[in-house]
Amino acid sequence: MLPTQRTYGLLAAGGAVATLLANFADGSDRFSLALLTLLCFDGAVLLVMLWDGWRVRGRRASISRVPLQRLSIGRDNPVELVVASEKAAELLIYDRYPAEFEGDEMPLRAVVAAGTQANLTYAVKPRQRGEYAWGDLEVRQRGPLKLAWGQWRIPAAQPVAVYPDLIGLRQLSIRLAMQATGTLKQKRRLGVGTEFAELREYDVGDDPRFIDWKATARRSQPLVRVLEPEREQTLIILLDRGRLMTAQVQGLARFDWGLNATLSLALAGIGRGDRVGVGVFDRTMHTWMPPKRGQAHLRQMVERLTPVQPDFLESDYLEAVTRVVRSHHRRALVVVITDVVDRTASAELLSGLMRLRSRYLPFCVTLQDPLMKQRAKAVSENVAEGYERAVAIDLMAQRQVALGLLKRSGVLVLDAPADGITDALVEEYLRIKARSQL
Repeated sequence: MLPTQRTYGLLAAGGAVATLLANFADGSDRFSLALLTLLCFDGAVLLVMLWDGWRVRGRRASISRVPLQRLSIGRDNPVELVVASEKAAELLIYDRYPAEFEGDEMPLRAVVAAGTQANLTYAVKPRQRGEYAWGDLEVRQRGPLKLAWGQWRIPAAQPVAVYPDLIGLRQLSIRLAMQATGTLKQKRRLGVGTEFAELREYDVGDDPRFIDWKATARRSQPLVRVLEPEREQTLIILLDRGRLMTAQVQGLARFDWGLNATLSLALAGIGRGDRVGVGVFDRTMHTWMPPKRGQAHLRQMVERLTPVQPDFLESDYLEAVTRVVRSHHRRALVVVITDVVDRTASAELLSGLMRLRSRYLPFCVTLQDPLMKQRAKAVSENVAEGYERAVAIDLMAQRQVALGLLKRSGVLVLDAPADGITDALVEEYLRIKARSQL
């Protein structure tokens, strides 16, 4: 039981009255009178406060947390509390989420009318994957006279798991489904792809080379062939977990941005009917999942890759590429998600990707740090800032040299900010499919 501000105000008012009596009352016993008045008034206030707090026990609201699902790293994950009360209630609710999370400030305030129910929603943002312990609910409810807070604890502790960006995966799944069958479906272009998709009527601007003359003769109207990208190809994703991927970018490890992109690309590939394989490597191949199809394979990827963390090890790109060459002999799109520093540091990466060129389509994806570009463009106001800007410009220039060398060697390259890599990578994959580059 805790006093409210109203209680403190009444106690202060009693002290003020006692002070006036002690200074302005007549008689030699005015100090005794002031003390007696203070004790009687404050005692009465405290007794009423205790009674007000005791009455809360019979008017307690019912509070429960909607069962927590798997949380997504780097996302605002909604948490919902359900509050119901037979009597009008004013509440302060403390939900003890893990201290490692960012989240809305506690307590949550709720005012519930008699016989009603209210839903409170707040958000938490985890910055690391793993298992965490979620605490109990602590509740304070103000008494009818608003003199005391009744306080109690509701057992609601539970373990909670933080996964890669599952919210982003759900959003991407919906978007891809809409593109394929819904309102975002795009008109299939003539000659794009290698597999026959459909016949449709000739329209102004269509390429006459794709007119199906036999079908035109049968229907007595010009019809054209529409081709779509070949399905059932192979996509292999190699995710670097070495030293370069341990750096923090926009609040998450670069590896976590890469992992989110890996799962999103795998979702897009499986949704397009491709066989998708994933390898996570450093000095050796840490995790290898051979190419397969189906949503069950995607779910298995999520479960196996979620516990993987980056490590301060130098990555062996040749070893990772050798594992692909030995394990998969058919042509495939091989996506390597990593980062580059300069031409010298990326020499082994280039050697590994060049080894893939004869049989596979190599695709290098690098994750920028947006802060580096900001520092390179910032106006320097002192020597220290000028030095930081010069270093940032030099690092960016060396990075572009390394990426240019990869491009000139025939490797597909995507260099994008880490926090925007997922959408850019999926769009580039869909363009590769549409152009039948594989």
